[in-house]
Amino acid sequence: MKTSEIMAKLQAKHPGESEYLQAVQEVLESIEEVYNQHPEFEKARIIERMVEPERIYTFRVTWVDDKGEIQTNLAYRVQFNSAIGPYKGGLRFHKAVTPSMLKFLGFEQTFKNALTTLPMGGGKGGSDFDPVGKSDDEIMRFCQAFMLELWRCIGPDEDVPAGDVGVGGREIGFLDGMYRKLARQYNTGVLTGKGMTWGGSILRPEATGYGALYFANLALKKIGKSLEGQKVSLSGFGNVAWGAAKKAKQLGAKVVAISGPDGVCEIKDGITDEMIDYMLVMRSSNRNKVEDMATKFPGKAVFTPGKKSWCVPVDIAFPSAFQNELSKADAEELKKNGCWAVFEISNMGCQADAIHWMQHNGILFAPGKAVNAGGVATSGLEMTQNAEHISWTADEVDRNLHNIMAAIHEQCVKFGTQPDGHVDYVKGANIAGFMKVAQAMLEQGII
Repeated sequence: MKTSEIMAKLQAKHPGESEYLQAVQEVLESIEEVYNQHPEFEKARIIERMVEPERIYTFRVTWVDDKGEIQTNLAYRVQFNSAIGPYKGGLRFHKAVTPSMLKFLGFEQTFKNALTTLPMGGGKGGSDFDPVGKSDDEIMRFCQAFMLELWRCIGPDEDVPAGDVGVGGREIGFLDGMYRKLARQYNTGVLTGKGMTWGGSILRPEATGYGALYFANLALKKIGKSLEGQKVSLSGFGNVAWGAAKKAKQLGAKVVAISGPDGVCEIKDGITDEMIDYMLVMRSSNRNKVEDMATKFPGKAVFTPGKKSWCVPVDIAFPSAFQNELSKADAEELKKNGCWAVFEISNMGCQADAIHWMQHNGILFAPGKAVNAGGVATSGLEMTQNAEHISWTADEVDRNLHNIMAAIHEQCVKFGTQPDGHVDYVKGANIAGFMKVAQAMLEQGII
């Protein structure tokens, strides 16, 4: 296999799908050497099959806004790979959603899910619906119309969606309610991220952020350090950043910056529990403005418009909002300001040239498919609880999450340790996930 040849064919077949092509190239560059050591993979054309989704559903969603006007959005479900289990991956509601974005996310999800050690395939979905500024009633009507089209394509042993950007507990509730209305059955296992009174798992909202900090602590321990006393920055203020802020504070780190589309809030004395709780209020307001933190806590949080979290001096940065949010210039600014580690919580949160620059300039870097896998892992644990019709305690869920993140870190170390002893977490995560999916595809035949 030559990465350049496969990428040339993909670029000709899928012109303009930049996010998808970026994700594929990053993985292929990492696995090329190990792939070429397995002629059985080449004979079965594993790569050529793996980079294409098994199917994509595209549909329109028509709904009525509060003014009584009819609105139409496009929506999709990408069922990427089911070699090791039912499709599993979130739904994203954002004005920038395109097939390219969802294909990249579904491709990444396939390897991420493989890393969790749980039997889950990869999928992703969403719509170009923009929830910013919408009322609860408008969001409910959109979710119901969306599920009216999606419900026949999903199921507890077929495809199990969850939340993602723009889709939190409120949206999952509306979606699940409509699914049960249409399917005429109370099946708690068809969506994850549910409310605690109707099949949800303790710690699921926090799980992505919690798992990321557990992974970071393991990676730091590997080099003789810890999170205790470190200054950290986060991007975004949704569930992911909220969970990461909670766990970072619990582990002794000081969160000194969070950001949004409008700018950055610097919190020199470190984020407080009250501020962390207020992040949930900010998210549910649908305003999408981090400035609200500075308005709520004047003097403690200082807002600067048009800036990112990466301008604030920190030891460790956690991109946790959106893909490609951290550029090479941002990486250089972080390094200049004393940052020595970046843990990517968002999916493909760092641009490719930023990752290469960090890896060659003394910044410890770990990719989202390993760092943020705690979210989908806990979704898998929610599926298990739903199948058994039980609920675990917080300690049981947290213990399982700890074990899964430790197993992911071990796989990254196993496949990513270089001759000089340092761990290439990008290569380790990609090879570990790829080998599991590839072996399953090989054993299942040409399908």
